[in-house]
Amino acid sequence: MSETTKILLRGAKVLGGEPQDVLIDGETIAAVGAALSAEGATVVEAEGKVLLPGLVDLHTHLREPGREDSETVLTGTKAAAVGGFTAVHAMANTFPVADTAGVVEQVWRLGKESGYCDVQPVGAVTVGLEGKKLAELGAMHDSAAGVKVFSDDGKCVDDAVIMRRALEYVKAFDGVVAQHAQEPRLTEGAQMNEGIVSSELGLGGWPAVAEESIIARDVLLAAHVGSRVHICHLSTAGSVEIVRWAKSKGWNVTAEVTPHHLLLTDELVRTYNPVYKVNPPLRTEADVMALREALADGTIDCVATDHAPHPHEDKDCEWAAAAMGMVGLETALSVVQQTMVDSGLLDWAGVADRMSFRPAAIGRLEGHGRPVSAGEPANLTLVDPAYRGAVDPSGFASRSRNTPYEGRELPGRVTHTWLRGRATVVDGNLA
Repeated sequence: MSETTKILLRGAKVLGGEPQDVLIDGETIAAVGAALSAEGATVVEAEGKVLLPGLVDLHTHLREPGREDSETVLTGTKAAAVGGFTAVHAMANTFPVADTAGVVEQVWRLGKESGYCDVQPVGAVTVGLEGKKLAELGAMHDSAAGVKVFSDDGKCVDDAVIMRRALEYVKAFDGVVAQHAQEPRLTEGAQMNEGIVSSELGLGGWPAVAEESIIARDVLLAAHVGSRVHICHLSTAGSVEIVRWAKSKGWNVTAEVTPHHLLLTDELVRTYNPVYKVNPPLRTEADVMALREALADGTIDCVATDHAPHPHEDKDCEWAAAAMGMVGLETALSVVQQTMVDSGLLDWAGVADRMSFRPAAIGRLEGHGRPVSAGEPANLTLVDPAYRGAVDPSGFASRSRNTPYEGRELPGRVTHTWLRGRATVVDGNLA
């Protein structure tokens, strides 16, 4: 990667507004204004392009340690940089599980060594993700990794007493429990969304109530304890209503939606292509529209990728045997542009809010999700919104190729990403 120097971005639309020049000097933004000049600065012509704060992902699976065949911290952070991200939260469902100070510090150090984006480990809520005994939450928070977000993602903390204790525990250091809302008894053998399509295909159904019942319980628990709960990959219209109600009460509840739940529906499962198999499952068109509206009005706080890489043998098989999950870091911003910006539901300042400011605030991540103004860290991404191109996974920086968008034309392309003034992506390519 290139060294930090003086860089002058000429004519960039900051958060989609009027064109301005932005001067980066070292690790910080030195000035934002009209007709800036800088001796010896590298000039980046940014006419027509949108400048955003570096994107922050609250929900990334980097797979290391244990599943380096599908992704590593290095390949995952390269994919993140290409997607415009300067920080990602690495989920705890690794092998071994990130349920001790030692494992979260290992992931954090690997992130530091990669240099492509900041990696903030997420700690497990329970030992081994088994839902029986609280993990070392305090020790993980006090470690070098400074863990603030805890999740058993991939599994639900379905025991109400364990969930209550976790919420009480993290309150001491302003942490947050991020819940994978899935009542296990209601989803035994489930293969896809429960509805008309599952009935016609004869596949085991995954009812919306399996998600909604856990969310309802957990917002009530968070209110009772006076703690913070975050809902991972919210996917149904009913879930939106519960979160909206909880927020109307003033409870400390936040929620995320994935790009794929903003675009894709369960109709795609008719192809039996396992690339569309994901947890939570793709839902109905009505759910998709409710999620878009909720992201637009702020009921859903942020977009999170749930980037879930798998080697081809885990997806190149019959539907029932296939692993659940999709890669998402390199296509997230394009999907958000198509579903939210091009549709008129959000402007680019709204995208900056939902993909940088708010996720950084929920994760209590310092130095990210900051305004694009003088004196702030130069964590930035430059986007060409006029670009149109078909998704070609063969060119992905990720080690895995399990994208649901192969061959689909999506708008927008990240041309540059800077991490504290250091270019990680230049002209769409890794620096």
